[in-house]
Amino acid sequence: MNVRIGIAGNIGVGKSTLTGLLAEHLNARAYYEKFQGNPYLDDFYQDMERWSFHSQIYFLIQRVKEIQELAQVNSALILDRTIYEDAEIFATNLHRQGKLNRRDFQTYFELYQTVSKLLRNPDIVIYLAAKVDTLLARIRRRGRENERNISPEYLGQLNQLYNNWASKMVQITGTLTIQTDHMELGDEGDRQAIFDAVRQALASPEIAFRSGNFDYCPPSGELHIEPVLQSISNFE
Repeated sequence: MNVRIGIAGNIGVGKSTLTGLLAEHLNARAYYEKFQGNPYLDDFYQDMERWSFHSQIYFLIQRVKEIQELAQVNSALILDRTIYEDAEIFATNLHRQGKLNRRDFQTYFELYQTVSKLLRNPDIVIYLAAKVDTLLARIRRRGRENERNISPEYLGQLNQLYNNWASKMVQITGTLTIQTDHMELGDEGDRQAIFDAVRQALASPEIAFRSGNFDYCPPSGELHIEPVLQSISNFE
């Protein structure tokens, strides 16, 4: 099955972990975000206004190169982060903060819109959502040096953009939203619940049209397919 699944979500939510687990479960190839190769990243976290445009352009170029490379892969792929998030979340937030001026943002966004139209959309985007306190705890736990100065306010701004973005993604591709505050990917039951939800979404006829929302609802154990995203489910 030559399916493409994108894992989306805020910093520290668990995208890379789920990417690996899901790839193993589906016998797919995992493709991870190469954030460590960005030569501007450390400078960006120290001075966002000075280095935001450089950092975002680098990420966008790398994302396009990766997608072009993966287009030649004849197997199922699990993608750690999507090209949409670079522009719709991070660059947009930097512009709102005044860290990316209007001229640079317009140039960047026009480039993003141009190249994104030429690329294949994921068949499903899995959006992992979490509250700011949860994200901060997970960021501290993994202990990356360049994330030490990330503020709760910054994560909150990203969360708001992510939630708005997820509600629009249903018009582009299948979207499975999972609230992760009360789950641990190290727990077998939590992992299996996610795997089951993904398999149900993949089996849905809506995948043929790459549209619709797949909102996992644990209390009933059902996967609800809706034309628009109504709310983000609690995974407890």
